[in-house]
Amino acid sequence: MNRTKRTPFPAAVIAVAKPAPVYSPQNRIVPPVNLRVIAEGLRFPEGPVVMADGSVLVVEIEGQTLARCHPDGSVEVVAEIPGGPNGAAIGPDGACYVTNNGGIHFNRTAEGMLLPHGAPSSYAGGGIDRIDLKTGEVKRLYDSCNGHKLRGPNDLVFDENGGFWFTDAGKSQDREMLRGGVYYARIDGSLITEAVFPMLTPNGCGLSPDGKTLYVAETVPGRLVAFDIIGEGKVAPSSGWSAGRLVGAPGGNTLFDSLAVEAGGAIVIATVTRGGLTRIAADGGTVEHIPLDDIFTTNVAFGGPGMKTAYVTMSAGGRLVALDWPEPGLVLNYNG
Repeated sequence: MNRTKRTPFPAAVIAVAKPAPVYSPQNRIVPPVNLRVIAEGLRFPEGPVVMADGSVLVVEIEGQTLARCHPDGSVEVVAEIPGGPNGAAIGPDGACYVTNNGGIHFNRTAEGMLLPHGAPSSYAGGGIDRIDLKTGEVKRLYDSCNGHKLRGPNDLVFDENGGFWFTDAGKSQDREMLRGGVYYARIDGSLITEAVFPMLTPNGCGLSPDGKTLYVAETVPGRLVAFDIIGEGKVAPSSGWSAGRLVGAPGGNTLFDSLAVEAGGAIVIATVTRGGLTRIAADGGTVEHIPLDDIFTTNVAFGGPGMKTAYVTMSAGGRLVALDWPEPGLVLNYNG
């Protein structure tokens, strides 16, 4: 594969009227610190993975690639991934594992922003892909579980045993919405199991510092929920009518996307519509919002010196940005 660095697309101009946010009394707004652009001209980037050499891997859903963003702002295509690469994580074998939502239809606005709008005509289901970072080879690991097709795999996180939890957000097609859930799988193809079903648009997922709790952000309800892990691919049954126990729901026009966890246990969620990051304490007692200027702020990952840099994908405008973070992020079980 030719890995020559490409010329980026022109950066989009962000000029969208945002709805007035509604915050409950315990919420407070915190301005971003030292915000800077790492790369731009990306085609709806998500799933940032901070590598040891200072580069950041991102998937491009509209561009159908796994790309490497270098500190000098250049972008290198690592692999071409058909469908809709959505989330990424490094596995115990050093490969990059990608949740593939099967594809999304996009509209480009007059200002140059990419906005997702339903499934494309080519949509045939989603899956989990393995990418060899040395050769760019893409291998499909899973496309179903117990005879049911994966609809829109979205985010994933590896545990200390080398398996991974992932969300399937479902899929919207015309007048129908296919429901999603939470799954667990091994990288050798020997196991995939459905841990939670159904959920309403489960999106970001992450593990607590002790590895005993799985956090999941639901997009449409704007809720962060938690599950107690009781075994490989198993969580404790929910006690109420909805899946998981509620950690936080800030209210207002909030749509949650992917998330990352701090070393101290707080959960940081990329927040669509409000455009920014929402930080919720593990006990739900503190909620902060860090505003950014893209209504499709979709993913966050920690890296840099002391794990105190937050890397954020601002997808509609095609940018990867970074900002200083007051608390260190949690070191993931496997790193690039």
